[in-house]
Amino acid sequence: MEEHKENCPQAALNEALLPPPAAPACLPGKQQCRNKDQETNGKNLTCSLSDFSDPVYKEIAITNGCINRMTRDELRSKLAEFKLETRGVKDVLKKRLKNYYKKQKLMQKEPTNGDSYYDYICVVDFEATCEEGNPPEFIHEIIEFPVVLLNTHTMEIEDTFQQYVKPEINPKLSAFCISLTGITQDIVDKADTFPQVLQNVIEWMRQRELGTKYSYCMLTDGSWDMSKFLNIQCRISRIKYPSFAKRWINIRKSYGNFYKVPRNQTKLTIMLEKLGMNYDGRPHSGLDDSKNIARIAIRMLQDGCELRVNERMHAGQLMTVSSSVPLEGAPVPQMPRYRN
Repeated sequence: MEEHKENCPQAALNEALLPPPAAPACLPGKQQCRNKDQETNGKNLTCSLSDFSDPVYKEIAITNGCINRMTRDELRSKLAEFKLETRGVKDVLKKRLKNYYKKQKLMQKEPTNGDSYYDYICVVDFEATCEEGNPPEFIHEIIEFPVVLLNTHTMEIEDTFQQYVKPEINPKLSAFCISLTGITQDIVDKADTFPQVLQNVIEWMRQRELGTKYSYCMLTDGSWDMSKFLNIQCRISRIKYPSFAKRWINIRKSYGNFYKVPRNQTKLTIMLEKLGMNYDGRPHSGLDDSKNIARIAIRMLQDGCELRVNERMHAGQLMTVSSSVPLEGAPVPQMPRYRN
C-alpha cells in the first residue's frame, strides 16, 4: 500500500503501538511458527482470506511498515516501554515488537484460549560416542541422556534429568570423545545400560504427570537426536522406538521460519548470539546444551512463536509435519517392548 512508503511520524507510531485500554494484559504470545504466507494465522486466530478485509489487518500492516523503519535504538526504547526483552539483533527486535502489537490487536478481535498449548516442553540433547572425523562405518551410542523440563506457563526451567549411559558396542571412549563431551571413561563404566536409563527417564516423566495431568511435547536442536541417535540406540539395545519420542519440535526449523533466517544461521551458538544471549555452561555437555536450547525456546515463546511439532519418525524414517496439523501433546511415556 502507498501509505507504507510515507514517513511515519513518531507521535503517530507511539499512538499506534500503545495497546488500547480494553486490551488484556500482555501475556507471552503463542503465534504459530508458519511460513511467510501463513504467519498471521494463530491457532485460535484462524481466519479465512476474506477476513483480511477487516480494518485491524490494515492497522497491523501500517504499523509493521513503521516498525521496519525504526532504528535499533528506537526499537529497544519502544520494547522497554512495554516491558519486553530488549536484547537481540535488529531483525529479532522488529519481530518481537510486531508480534506484540499484532497479538494485542487480534486478542481484541478474538481472545486466545490459554489452555490450548502444551503445558510443558521436554528439551533433549543427547551426547553420543564419536571419533574424530566420524568415519561412516562408526556406530554412535548414546552416553548422556538429559531432559530439561520447560514450563510454558511460567516460562521457566522447572526441573532437569541427567544420566550417563554405558555403551555396549564400543565401550571404550575415544580420546576425541572424552575431550569433546567431558565425559570420562570412568563415568560410562559406572553407568547403567541404555534400557535401564530409558526406564528411569520414563519414570521421571510419569512422576511429573506428563501425558496425564499435563500435556507436553519433545524438543531437540536439529533432527539427529531422535532420527539418528535414538533410532540407532534402540536398535542396538533391541527395543522398539519409544512412542513419546516419535514426534518433536526441531527448534532449528522453528527459529529459521519464525525469524526468517537461513538454515546456516540456526546453530545453537548463533541462535543465542542473535537473541542477545551468551552460552551458559560447557559446550557439548548434554545437560548444558539442553538448558541453553530451553533458553532459546523461552525467548521464542516470549516473542510470540507457538513452537509446534514439525518432525516425526514413521516406519524408521524422518518425516516433516505440516504446521496445519492440529496441536497434539505426546502420549503417556511408556517403556517400549523388546524386539524379537
